[in-house]
Amino acid sequence: MNQLEDTEKKKKISINDILDKLGVVIALVVLIVVMAVLSPDFLTVKNIFNILQQIAQIGIISVGMTFVILLGGIDLSVGSIIAFTGLIMALCMKAGMSVGLAILVGIILGAAIGFLNGILISKVKLQPFIATLGTMTMARGLAYTITNGQPVYSFSAGFKSFAGFIGVVPIPAIIMAVIFALGYYVLKYTKFGRYMYAIGGNRVASKLSGINVDKYEMLVYTISGICCAIAAIILTARLDSAVPVAGDGNELDAIAAVAIGGTSMTGGEGGIVGTLIGALIMGVIANGMNLLDVQQGPQRFAKGAIIILAVGIDVIRKKRTSK
Repeated sequence: MNQLEDTEKKKKISINDILDKLGVVIALVVLIVVMAVLSPDFLTVKNIFNILQQIAQIGIISVGMTFVILLGGIDLSVGSIIAFTGLIMALCMKAGMSVGLAILVGIILGAAIGFLNGILISKVKLQPFIATLGTMTMARGLAYTITNGQPVYSFSAGFKSFAGFIGVVPIPAIIMAVIFALGYYVLKYTKFGRYMYAIGGNRVASKLSGINVDKYEMLVYTISGICCAIAAIILTARLDSAVPVAGDGNELDAIAAVAIGGTSMTGGEGGIVGTLIGALIMGVIANGMNLLDVQQGPQRFAKGAIIILAVGIDVIRKKRTSK
């Protein structure tokens, strides 16, 4: 009888493990099948590449957000950093600066804002929510101030090529793939990645073991800022315009992608592959709803419901594994 119970328990555990590892993949496949049935235009090659182009911006900032959330933090400033760095790059190019130098200025600025977030959190000891809410508001305010709320538009062909294609493959999708690959390598194979999981899992124990938690916290938010600046390049090039409202709501999209991908919102668990799948799920839903002529209101509602569902599943999973 005991042997039978042990066998049943092992079966139950194995099923739970499979669901934990493949749940988001199954969800993505189901969504693709449903959208393909509902819209004959969904599974065309053109639309698949369109989805990849659409999610590139969110995917890139989601990589930075993964690092932040793994550490046990949150970054609400990502959308505003996109707007501010995009406008600064645009103004630099309009002033006669070369494309390469303008991009470098934007990336340095994104890193600086991210570093400021890290300082406020690690040294000033503000809560991540409060610190990044403050920088979110400040960066957005500066974006409106320096342009009087007006767009900056019409850039060189060289800059706009960042939103172009290599064959049929969108360049933004290639950039996103490179960023995801780098993020995966760092988390999987470097000391930095191991420390992310250690700090997110138990901050006090990490400090006691000699890990410089403050340093890694500053680095993580700096990485998030850099990812935002790269996303700003893609967005500005694609629109051929930089606007103060750019990136509005992107923080929720990035958090949703990370949460859907299985990264624990309390830190210490998750990874880049899950975030990629989460971003794809968000992209499939948005694209499918657009093809079905669903309005923005229901789309936003669905996005919020997905975040709640993803976090709820994480809470349930943690309770189950702690037993």
